[in-house]
Amino acid sequence: MGKTLFDKVWDAHVVDSIENGPQVLYIDTHLIHEVTSPQAFNELEERNIPIFRPNQIVATADHNTPTLDQHLPIKDVLSRNQLKQLSENCNKHGIRLYELGHKYNGIVHVMAPELGITQPGKTLVCGDSHTSTHGAFGAIAFGIGTSQVAQVFASQCLLLTKPKSLRVTVNGTLKKGVLPKDVILYIISQIGTNAGTGYFCEYAGEVFERMSMEGRMTVCNMSIEMGARGGMIAPDETTFNYVKGRKFAPKDETFDKKVAYWKTLATDSDAIFDKEYTFDASEIEPMITYGTHPGMGIKISEIIPKIDDPSFRKSLDYMGFKAGESMLNKPINYVFLGSCTNSRIEDFRMAAHFIKGKQKAKNVTAWLVPGSKQVEAQIEAEGLKAVFEAAGFELRQPGCSACLAMNDDKIPAGEYCVSTSNRNFEGRQGQGARTILASPLVAAATAIEGKIIDITQHLN
Repeated sequence: MGKTLFDKVWDAHVVDSIENGPQVLYIDTHLIHEVTSPQAFNELEERNIPIFRPNQIVATADHNTPTLDQHLPIKDVLSRNQLKQLSENCNKHGIRLYELGHKYNGIVHVMAPELGITQPGKTLVCGDSHTSTHGAFGAIAFGIGTSQVAQVFASQCLLLTKPKSLRVTVNGTLKKGVLPKDVILYIISQIGTNAGTGYFCEYAGEVFERMSMEGRMTVCNMSIEMGARGGMIAPDETTFNYVKGRKFAPKDETFDKKVAYWKTLATDSDAIFDKEYTFDASEIEPMITYGTHPGMGIKISEIIPKIDDPSFRKSLDYMGFKAGESMLNKPINYVFLGSCTNSRIEDFRMAAHFIKGKQKAKNVTAWLVPGSKQVEAQIEAEGLKAVFEAAGFELRQPGCSACLAMNDDKIPAGEYCVSTSNRNFEGRQGQGARTILASPLVAAATAIEGKIIDITQHLN
């Protein structure tokens, strides 16, 4: 019987196995940030255990960082202390750190791929659930807890039970205005937020094969929102072309040898998955969420469904919506374009293309937050910053920002925010804030109109 992409990468990293039990998995790259690493460093310090392989750890500051005036001393005490602690820990242990202001600083799941740190066939972990993003390259990537961060520090390995395999196939051609974010929101709306629990998901089919790497990262990023441990897409020429020439990518003959290996990672034709779903691309339209988890999504032209369930009603009460009503023309005062889901250059190009020549609605506060210093530089170099500023938008500095509201970028209680982030949980963007997940295109249109519109009626 053939092997899946997941099987091939997993099996190549197994150090030891317990019969009918967990396995010891080797970790190629450990990504860390200022929020989930301090406790792990402290644990090793207390037990007098050294960092086993510091050269396989990469650190960045992203979660609790300001997105304005990053050149000034940080006002927030917690943020200031977390960043100071990260810097001290990395200096002490010889760990590569891209701190605030560094030209390679950014959200961990944005800066690692753009530096070529993320590569096919690797295993990557980080103390952040959306580490699944890196699976877009054909890598096994997943989030870990603080105790596991300490395990990797100490041994460069993890003791894990191998997940089951799931495949989601989408064939056909996407309609105009349908972006990768819409694809993954549609999938989650159809299969639910628990469908992937206990599984690692592979995305296959024509739609993913045609996607850019940025689009694939958006899809894999939200694998965790269907309950999956992670998501993967088989590496192909799109992947190889993206990786080639990046700072930490293999060079010359080494790169060619790597590509030859990466080409062997595709799922075998006779491989069997534990669970499969198949969708037709023509059924997907621009999506928005109406509730308090990513599975509560509808096509932007649909009405909110009627479901007789107490938790469903509670969710609608929190959002201030009613079953059977349309989301169109709902006034929106906040828009957030950013997060590790949608803060890459492709996302800002898409938004700028729609915004160009228009003006932001006066009632809207719109935060445009690039995922890294490199994306920020590209936005300026390509003239996108000028487009945004002419339309009345403010471009902020890189960071996780209003995705999880650990810094000052919080949505006020009771306000709606159309957001390109990955979670719409109660209070995720600020206490009492109401989050509506959408694509960069829908977010841009909302900022211009000051309300939710059917974007398909506004495309040239």
